[in-house]
Amino acid sequence: MKNAIWITGLLLVLAGLAGFFGKEVSYTKDTTAAKLGPLELKVQETETWRIPPWLSLGAIGVGAVLVVVGLRKR
Repeated sequence: MKNAIWITGLLLVLAGLAGFFGKEVSYTKDTTAAKLGPLELKVQETETWRIPPWLSLGAIGVGAVLVVVGLRKR
């Protein structure tokens, strides 16, 4: 259990740093634009999700607290 707290904190810190320096996440999704019998017209759309700085800083802060708590319980 002690290691789980420390590992969770470390993962939160790393995710917060990645979000802070990455700033956004882009992904591609396939959608069906039209379907006429056996024929389908598919379209790939790229969407971007911007990561708010407060969310990244919050993850870093909570992660740092969990790392300290996990290290003290060892």
